[in-house]
Amino acid sequence: MQPDDISALVLGPAGRALTLVPGAPRLSAASAAPLREIAAVDEQGATRALQLPIERPLTITVDGRPVVTLMTRGAAPEWLVLGYLRNQRLIDDLAAIRSVEVDWTLGVANVTSRAGSLGEPSGAATQGSDPAPLGCGLGTVFGEVMRQVDTRADAGMTFAAARLQSQSISRAELLAVLESMRQHDAIHQAAGSVHSCALFQGDALWAAVEDVSRHNGIDTLTGFMQLHGVDGADKILFTTGRLTGEMVMKAAHNGIPVMISRNGTTALGYELAVKLGMTLIGRAANRRYLCYVGAERIAG
Repeated sequence: MQPDDISALVLGPAGRALTLVPGAPRLSAASAAPLREIAAVDEQGATRALQLPIERPLTITVDGRPVVTLMTRGAAPEWLVLGYLRNQRLIDDLAAIRSVEVDWTLGVANVTSRAGSLGEPSGAATQGSDPAPLGCGLGTVFGEVMRQVDTRADAGMTFAAARLQSQSISRAELLAVLESMRQHDAIHQAAGSVHSCALFQGDALWAAVEDVSRHNGIDTLTGFMQLHGVDGADKILFTTGRLTGEMVMKAAHNGIPVMISRNGTTALGYELAVKLGMTLIGRAANRRYLCYVGAERIAG
């Protein structure tokens, strides 16, 4: 398989059939090469040609103000930007955004709002300063979300209570999701060094993306959901990455009640899933898995 034949973004039949929501922002259609070839030397001293995923900096600017720099593979950068803005609570409604224009020659995603300003996320750069980099545990509104979770849990409510609903999953559907993701990891098979995230309804794939960060993956799927009006209440989120507190919060913020990972969970991810009534499944590969939370919601 040649690099030009590899796609880091896959849409299932349901995803391809979707149309944009009314008033969706104007988006560029930026593309970027997925891989580059290098020469490496193995333990026997032999030179081997290897493919590496191409990681690029993408600085998000909102109405001309730099907000953050994401390191990304760039499979669907416009979706990534919209998802990042939603998951950082900068936008609740796409109607706030007029356009997203990605320019890979400059490494910039220019977001133009309709009102002229979307405010600043927690820890965002100030006017005239360099944009803050985003790592696995940076750039979140963690403290505010935790206050919401604790307050609503104490009151007998769930975070995103109107959308986050208890959802069952059959063992057959779970195993079908795992098998499907074995067939939709082209970048990982060719080069490794990436994470996968995917959105399912039952065992039907809606969208899957590979990126250098699991956060980029879930943000990209969030952008996809926003643009196409996809409700998360009956969906499953698959990821190859850890089920950390941040990842659980992002899923909950988008109303997704079931998370599956090839990796494990953290104590905070577990605690949040318990409070939010989510189903959390980890160490899931081949036909094996561990259900940390919600085992009673796995049927069959």
